[in-house]
Amino acid sequence: MFDHVEAYYRPESAAEALRLLQRSNGRARIVAGGTDLVVDGGRSVRALIDLSHAGLSYIRRRERVCLIGATTKLAELEESTVIRALAGGLLARAAATCGSVQIRNMATIGGNLAHGSPAADLATALLVLDADVVVLEGKGRHKQPVAGYLEPHLQNGRKSSVLIEIAVTELPHTARSGWSFQKFGRTEVDIALVSAAAGLQLDARGRVKWARLALGSVAPTPVRIPRVEQLMAGEPFDHTLLARAGEQVIREVQPITDARASSDFRRELARVLTGRAFEECAAQAGCDL
Repeated sequence: MFDHVEAYYRPESAAEALRLLQRSNGRARIVAGGTDLVVDGGRSVRALIDLSHAGLSYIRRRERVCLIGATTKLAELEESTVIRALAGGLLARAAATCGSVQIRNMATIGGNLAHGSPAADLATALLVLDADVVVLEGKGRHKQPVAGYLEPHLQNGRKSSVLIEIAVTELPHTARSGWSFQKFGRTEVDIALVSAAAGLQLDARGRVKWARLALGSVAPTPVRIPRVEQLMAGEPFDHTLLARAGEQVIREVQPITDARASSDFRRELARVLTGRAFEECAAQAGCDL
């Protein structure tokens, strides 16, 4: 598959990787776990830049912020006590759904984001966590929200920069909050036909203080659904509210039809998974419908 590759580099820093990328005239690709590159590697690729020795594999806490290096494996996210304690283990649960054990032992959180797939499970979870990414480019390091990094029109920019870190600010723990990750695929190890990540906090009267919702495989990239979040805020959490939220989801999403599923099926699935996600969040918050 890569018989056309002429050079393989293993830089010892992100800065060195960026220099190699800039000198490649667009004909080099970054290698993290390599699980997406093997599938999508084009014949225009002439050099591979392996980040495995660049010092970007770590999980750290700094005050109330969880910092994750871009080459951290999905299996490490599953097993990390820090990640399991973050938002009820939402990110660990999303990582655990990404393909087979063999894939999760190779694939990285940075690769899952940088590849830009509509079905990127970790991107969906990170969106609902209001995560940021740290990117190294010609002008230096800069931080931006995950939502901005995923914008389709910035895809070419991702190819000329190096994603080095993901930062998630921890929310204060409350007894009346919950988080959920839901995914539906053709098989247990297949990519998502639709995925949903949600968060919810209720007040003492059972009203929604805040709600968060992100969906995968319903648009060119995973997306937040702010109109559903706004619709739910301040309302009593009940079946009527869930039905209204589901109806809004159907109006908001624009999935495609492909070999895996039709647009109509994905739209209905987005509604169903939204309801399941918020029901699980509410149960964790002490409200069983």
